[in-house]
Amino acid sequence: MDRFRAFDAEHPYVYRALERLTADRLATGATRVGLKALLEDLRRQLPAGVRGLNNNFTALYARKLIEDHPHWARAFELRRRRTP
Repeated sequence: MDRFRAFDAEHPYVYRALERLTADRLATGATRVGLKALLEDLRRQLPAGVRGLNNNFTALYARKLIEDHPHWARAFELRRRRTP
């Protein structure tokens, strides 16, 4: 969790891009959004990728998006976290 917080603080544009990508998908009529697919889209969009963008951050970004946009909660499938 500390690595995620540090990464998110250092690269706030990643979260903003995920917000935009999520909103775009939902605006086209999608009812489900796969955050892993959004991260892959983001990696392709950024010229040099994002150093340190770890796949382990996927669920944490999904939870952050839901926290900031509760009306998106049904769009993401979340599983119980194993660690706090």
